[in-house]
Amino acid sequence: MKKITLSFVLFFGLMTVQAQTGHEIKINLKNCNDTVAYLAFYQFDKLYISDTCQKVVNGNIIFKGKKNLDKGVYFLLSQAKGNYFDFIIDEQSQKQQINSDKANLLENLKAVNSKQNENFFNYIRFVTAKNKEFEGFKKSIKEQKKPDSIALLTKEYKVLNDGILENDANTIAQNKGTYLADIINLKTEKTTKDIPKASNGRPDSIFVYNYYKKHFWDGVNFQDDAMLRNPFFTNKIKQYFNTVVVQHPDSVCVEIDRMMLKTKKDTKMNMLLLAYFTQTYEIPKLMGMDKVFVYMVDNYFKTGKAKGVYDESVIDIIIKRGNVLAPLQLGKTAPELYMIDIPGHDVIAKMGFDTAKTSDEITKIYYANKPEIEKTYVTLSSIKADYLILLFWDVDCGHCQKEVPKILEMYHDFQKEKKDVKVFGVYTQNEFDKYKKYIIDNKIDWINVYDGVHINNLKEKYDVVTTPVMYILDKNKVIKAKGIGSEAIKSIITQMEKEYSKK
Repeated sequence: MKKITLSFVLFFGLMTVQAQTGHEIKINLKNCNDTVAYLAFYQFDKLYISDTCQKVVNGNIIFKGKKNLDKGVYFLLSQAKGNYFDFIIDEQSQKQQINSDKANLLENLKAVNSKQNENFFNYIRFVTAKNKEFEGFKKSIKEQKKPDSIALLTKEYKVLNDGILENDANTIAQNKGTYLADIINLKTEKTTKDIPKASNGRPDSIFVYNYYKKHFWDGVNFQDDAMLRNPFFTNKIKQYFNTVVVQHPDSVCVEIDRMMLKTKKDTKMNMLLLAYFTQTYEIPKLMGMDKVFVYMVDNYFKTGKAKGVYDESVIDIIIKRGNVLAPLQLGKTAPELYMIDIPGHDVIAKMGFDTAKTSDEITKIYYANKPEIEKTYVTLSSIKADYLILLFWDVDCGHCQKEVPKILEMYHDFQKEKKDVKVFGVYTQNEFDKYKKYIIDNKIDWINVYDGVHINNLKEKYDVVTTPVMYILDKNKVIKAKGIGSEAIKSIITQMEKEYSKK
């Protein structure tokens, strides 16, 4: 079960209060031994406590208050934080009664004075029964060990799904104009039976996809905050952006803009969607999708559209984060690095860099010896290679100690294969003696450098917050991969080889 947040705060501020005419939700739950119960509700991807009954006697629970409750799907929560059952509260059901028996919650659920909830409970009973039928069928197929079990299960699942879709359509039609119809519509897949044939005689898959995408949000009102308060909306958002929208940052950005334009500024829908997209794409699961986060920063945070969603201080932090990631996008030229190699250390050590205690001392030493220092630089741009692995690592980093030997072995394999692969290994600390010993002991024979004169801000320039951090650059120092582990190196370089051969 999801974690319950005992607060009305989600990313920002307090909930909007509706007209204060009051609510009174009475629940009689037989065989309930709780002494405390909670009224909770769904909101986007979180669960919140709305009200508390401090005195539960013999399963009689009353939630009463002077304020109206926001329209949405609520649920009765036990003192052990277990969900008993869901039900709907809207403008017409601020005062209602629900009865059930803990011994068999679903079968005994009854809404005394809410036709909408009675229909909701019947819907839940129907779907639950259908799922039980399917699980029973699965079990019997498994026990019989039939060779065509997958085909049988696929066929049975289609029958189950068709039955649920037909029931969804009937429920929506019979409850038109109610919140129940809205939430069933949210969970219902939009499909068509009129599928034309493609040139190969098979059903046109492109037509099916285009229809599905075009009608995915049919009937969903993005200007109604109540659409957020149910267990279906979040899954629908994730499904759309993870499986329906083409997984390319430009396509995702287009869809985000379209969706945000459907909302009203300063509404809960507008705020939560903006927050969700920002958080989701700052650290995405797919490489390169952080371009969406940079787009969000440029088009929503820098333009003032995020004002009211986050505090000004948080907006500043997010903008700074976007500014760090912007030059590190796939396809961008890697920022220059001015590093010192092991032979160069002796030169700068004599200048006093190793013994300097403050940044002011380092600055004075740097400007006093600038021409001589520049002669010792090993720059990133000076390295010529078809494939350049840019690795930021630390001697004392446990993960680095596992990854570096793997990368070193691959590096040697590439040399044997006569592939023009080089590794620009950047040590991120300044304990030179320890660093040098580690390189010698482990025979690390790639390009070994470190920020000996403290001129490179690696955290800001390459987003090096933890180690190891790895990028793969092409012969023009264009970023082709980032944020990867050693296991991805060979496949990425193979893909780059194919790109080179095409050109």
